[in-house]
Amino acid sequence: MVSETHTTSLSQTEQEAEWTTIIRPRHPWLHLNLRELWQYRDLVALFVRRDFVAQYKQTILGPAWFFLQPLFTTIVFTVVFGRIAKIPTDGVPDFIFYMSGTVCWAYFSACLQQTSRTFVSNAGIFGKVYFPRLVVPTSVVISNILKFAIQFVLFLLFLAFFYYRGAPVAPNLGALLLPLYLLQMALLGLGCGILISAVTTKYRDLMLLVEFGAQLWMYATPVVWPLSQVPEKYRILLALNPMTSVIEGFRQGFLGRSALDPDLLLVGWATTLTLLLCGLVLFSRVEKTFMDTV
Repeated sequence: MVSETHTTSLSQTEQEAEWTTIIRPRHPWLHLNLRELWQYRDLVALFVRRDFVAQYKQTILGPAWFFLQPLFTTIVFTVVFGRIAKIPTDGVPDFIFYMSGTVCWAYFSACLQQTSRTFVSNAGIFGKVYFPRLVVPTSVVISNILKFAIQFVLFLLFLAFFYYRGAPVAPNLGALLLPLYLLQMALLGLGCGILISAVTTKYRDLMLLVEFGAQLWMYATPVVWPLSQVPEKYRILLALNPMTSVIEGFRQGFLGRSALDPDLLLVGWATTLTLLLCGLVLFSRVEKTFMDTV
């Protein structure tokens, strides 16, 4: 009898030694295991491919929509805000001014809206298999970078066209800060998105406000109007919107026209990191119990 018990204990010990993943209780406030996220990088790559390929898979024009969306949006903005409303653009041609804002905003808006549906859209997967829940919003941010790259190439083609026609655009060394602006947009979209996704597990009707809220946020951002039109004493308030410094910095680097101040960059980054931290804390708390409410 003793021998059988010893054999059973030894067998259990051997099985435990073969386990590759051990799921333990997490910290009640924040559990951010980047090492675990890196271990699931193959899953991240799989989700990135799925999001990028499947988005326009069953459409007539397919990947052409990556170019048509910013192009049509820019044309509408040029007609409405440039020709009809006659909003000044700091001497830059209307078309390239609006495209610069549209390309940046499209990336942030896509990250925000897609990550805000993380729990609701993936409840079926989350309920069947374990993996770090942060894998899904991370893959969304990365897959949208590929989309941004395609639209950015379109922007560069039009920028070259206007430059060689003698338009008052002056690309400069500030363009080298593009990776920094892209990182800020990614962190901001991720932070705000997972913050909203955590809240919508309990209050589902908030999902209906995300798209509408994103539109209002766009008009509060210098996408269709230049920061130079705002009195200087009020610009620090606009800096609390991190996308203000991102878009103005992007225009400063590629168009040579901007009212960007270094202080606005610091305020924008402080707001971005604060929203990201709040999103991670709430996301970490909700992911442990969200299956009871979704």
